[in-house]
Amino acid sequence: MNGSELGRRHVLTMGGSLAGTALAGCLEGPDLDDNPDAEPTGTGAFYTLMEWGDAVTGDAMTFDTPVDVGQMGHGWDPDADIVATIAQDRAFIYLETPEFQWSIDVAGELAADHDVALIDGMDAIPQSALLPFTDVGSDVLASPDSEVEIDPADLVIGEFEVVVGNEISAYWHADHWHGGIPDVPLDDTHVLRFNVRDDEDRVLPLNDESPLSITAMVDDDDIVGTERVDDGIELSGESPGQTLLSFAVTVDDETVFRTAEDPLVVTVAEADEVDLDAFYDPHVWVDPIHAKSIVEHIAAELGELLPDEEDDIEQRTEEYVERIDAVDRQFEELVDDAALDVAVYVAHDAFQYVEDRYGFELHTPVGVTPDAAASIEDLAELRITIEEHGIETILFDPFEAADPNDGVPQAVEVLLEDTPVQEAMPLSPVEGITREWHEEGYGWVEQMEEINLPALRKALKAT
Repeated sequence: MNGSELGRRHVLTMGGSLAGTALAGCLEGPDLDDNPDAEPTGTGAFYTLMEWGDAVTGDAMTFDTPVDVGQMGHGWDPDADIVATIAQDRAFIYLETPEFQWSIDVAGELAADHDVALIDGMDAIPQSALLPFTDVGSDVLASPDSEVEIDPADLVIGEFEVVVGNEISAYWHADHWHGGIPDVPLDDTHVLRFNVRDDEDRVLPLNDESPLSITAMVDDDDIVGTERVDDGIELSGESPGQTLLSFAVTVDDETVFRTAEDPLVVTVAEADEVDLDAFYDPHVWVDPIHAKSIVEHIAAELGELLPDEEDDIEQRTEEYVERIDAVDRQFEELVDDAALDVAVYVAHDAFQYVEDRYGFELHTPVGVTPDAAASIEDLAELRITIEEHGIETILFDPFEAADPNDGVPQAVEVLLEDTPVQEAMPLSPVEGITREWHEEGYGWVEQMEEINLPALRKALKAT
């Protein structure tokens, strides 16, 4: 499929949470030998993975995705029956990174109870090629507002961020998590620290004098121990396994915020088995070279799954890879032609791998984590960048607008009004698809060639 239509099985809907629902138990998938003539099907965890599965298998297999048109795969919650639905498939393509925790949870359940081939695109990317999960701005651990008065009757928690090391590992958005907790090595610890803001964006104090405190709760303290320490909460790896972790914020012993309805999964493993990807930027699919590696990995796995189609899969993969190579060459030509090596992207930084590979910078108001709100200070820094470099075209992520099919994010409107910028153009993280692009039949290559490369040419003033 080239993106002109979503698969005919695209009936999975949004909403709900895996924790305590889909992962608590599900239906067994069918015995594939019972109906050998049935057309094999597969699921991609987001649009691009679905498209790549279709691109390499052609008519031999039909792929779908549960993520609807106009949405992206991270920051998305599936229905409770998603495991049972995907269990009907022959293959599930996903990325094992914390930004797609729901798909990791689904893969774990499928591995335990179902005969579905699990294809992790991250297996195609060597550890040495991964870039750090970075956040833009001042110190990751925010300075509290010493003058804020905390009244539990009026307090509304606006943001709740978990900091591990010098990275924002997870943050609570509306009613669900983004990111996750890195694996805890057996007989070792992680210290969790926190940024907590109220609905007026004031950083709440967590010191000894503050009436506000944070409590961590685990389902199984034989796996993970918790202990309050001076600067946060210490998780200790007691025994190998997984358990659920949630938090509560209390003021003078009155609970004002809790995450128990959507707990985080914490894994304890031997030190040499700890997941090292937890603090790495997940946006590998945006980079043409990494994209090619993932496509070839998907094709190899599907060729083993469909041995009668292996030659056709190999041929289709070669043809698709040639199109990716053409995108790579166009990026190289763009940079050679560019008058600027800096642009402004009013979105989360989904292009770090592209920037690193081709040698230009996209200044963003926030880091790689989606849905993080740009502050007044962040926008002020973008204004300085715009003026210093004579930037006339800024870029934005259409999926971060209120309507991905029409309009721009509010921060873009502010910059258009307050700076010499003349226009704003969409730059797609090639993870989802808008209604318009869907109707045009755009896939990964088309989004790159028709949306991203022209936008970058204007932003970097490439002749």
